[in-house]
Amino acid sequence: MRKKIGPLILILLLVFFLAKGWWEGNLSPVSSENQVQSFIIAKGESLDSVSFRLEKDRLIKSATFFKIYLRTKGLTNKVQSGTFKLSPNMSATKIATTLTSKPDDSWVTLLEGWRVEEMAEKISDQELGNREEFTKQAKKYEGHLFPDTYLFPKEITTEGIIKTLRATFASRYSADLQAKIKKLGLSSEEGIILASIVEREARSDSAREMVASILLKRYKIDMGLNADATIQYILGYQPGEKSWWKRHLTKDDLKIASTYNTYLNVGLPPTPISNPSLSALVAVANANPQTPYLYYYHDSKGKSHYAKTLDEHNQNVANYP
Repeated sequence: MRKKIGPLILILLLVFFLAKGWWEGNLSPVSSENQVQSFIIAKGESLDSVSFRLEKDRLIKSATFFKIYLRTKGLTNKVQSGTFKLSPNMSATKIATTLTSKPDDSWVTLLEGWRVEEMAEKISDQELGNREEFTKQAKKYEGHLFPDTYLFPKEITTEGIIKTLRATFASRYSADLQAKIKKLGLSSEEGIILASIVEREARSDSAREMVASILLKRYKIDMGLNADATIQYILGYQPGEKSWWKRHLTKDDLKIASTYNTYLNVGLPPTPISNPSLSALVAVANANPQTPYLYYYHDSKGKSHYAKTLDEHNQNVANYP
């Protein structure tokens, strides 16, 4: 019996030391090179992708081992997105610690149709700037701050963020788009104002183009735009709803005295009311003022209904709550 146990123990010891060597070998640095490189993890990037790129960039020895290591340490879901400074002379342990710590910069997503104040809240939440300061500096650029996902360094200034958002908007609002909008009888700025309303009044691409066409038709025939979003913009933050866009407007809301009130005033408001997406800008550029419709209505299920007359519109409201 002892003769059988002896070899088994030797085999187990051999396996143990081989496993220990494999573990420690993969934990050790890839090389002694200390050249630092920036390693960017995209927002939502999978651990498989991150590990593969680390191995490809010769920052770790094995992607498979790295995933196993993170799993054993309970770090699988703690890898952050952003930019990290890594080098080949860092151990896998050090790299894991770095990737699960705060990055050198931060991803921030600014949603389509947000007003400046909402962007300011998000930027403040991401510790990229002061909410009041951003609002103060950016408000004059309402409508020209492109909504997208950005990667900002932690040391970026408010001016730097605004400059980036404006530059992105300028690159997306192309000369071709502006030319198409001018052919509709609108200036480039009027196109932005209309797009900012369309962004809030419709969510799908098809609905945006139809709403843009109807609003443009109303504008052309000197009919009030009657856009609820412009009233919401005037009313501002609603503490009870914790939103900048009041959900249910009252008859008194529609009578509020303001140049932004498109129920009381014919034409466009003086400035944009939100920061529109490329889709909203394209919808305005492709708008057809010859549409037969004058009214639109979105029911509680999000389906859009269009009407040629006020009676038809009222029927839609009654039939599709």
